[in-house]
Amino acid sequence: MQLYPHLTFNGECEKAFQFYENTVGGKIALLMKYRDVPSFERPPGWDDKVLHATFALGDCRFSGADVTPEQYQIPCGFAMQLNLSDAAQADRIFQRLAEQGSIQMPLQETFWAQRFGMLVDRFGTPWIINCEKTA
Repeated sequence: MQLYPHLTFNGECEKAFQFYENTVGGKIALLMKYRDVPSFERPPGWDDKVLHATFALGDCRFSGADVTPEQYQIPCGFAMQLNLSDAAQADRIFQRLAEQGSIQMPLQETFWAQRFGMLVDRFGTPWIINCEKTA
């Protein structure tokens, strides 16, 4: 059994996954657009929107899709947590994810972490960046 987060986007899934690929590493493992499934009913102009995408980072995966504006809801009540062991890498990734987004808690040293911070990226996805102190 595996547990994968699934993210929904307001028409920007492909851009978001490309941004995550360039920012955190990993790879887009699958990108299926609405046009790839001819029998799937879709709104006009949605051929190039994402029906399903899978993002792979090491052994972890998450998926995503574009949904119509009336189906889209701003994400809340969860965050994608990225755990790192290198503070410089945490700094770089936090800075990139925060570009055109909003910072809820600046990346900083805490009693448990070399770096810890919270933000919502430009695509509306909440993130926690955690770089624990070494024992």
